[in-house]
Amino acid sequence: MRPSFIVIACLLGLSAVALGAFGAHAIASSVSESRQATWATAVDYHMFHVLGMLALAAIFRDAHSPWILRAHTSFVIGICLFSGSLYALVIFDLPVLGAVTPLGGVCLMLGWLFACMAALASDDTSDV
Repeated sequence: MRPSFIVIACLLGLSAVALGAFGAHAIASSVSESRQATWATAVDYHMFHVLGMLALAAIFRDAHSPWILRAHTSFVIGICLFSGSLYALVIFDLPVLGAVTPLGGVCLMLGWLFACMAALASDDTSDV
């Protein structure tokens, strides 16, 4: 496992907590309840996929699978596109940014598919 993805996951986790706090305190009084819910969804998906990245790094720590690299890359891109577009939608109030969100969702789903492929391709599936 590449330590760089652990570092990236940790930094993404840090940003998820910071953005969650920002949404709860700094913008909560200036945006509608529906926009607050949108922000909360962005933070939830952001953090869930960070945890997924860390779990993959732990489970496959000694594996050299291209599927894990693909999974982590897909999660990073997915977090940026999915959560990032939702954060931007709330901050800038531009509904057109919502068109990017499904692309991020596809990347997140691909990340899970690639993680599944890594598990299937693993020589030691009994340990995974």
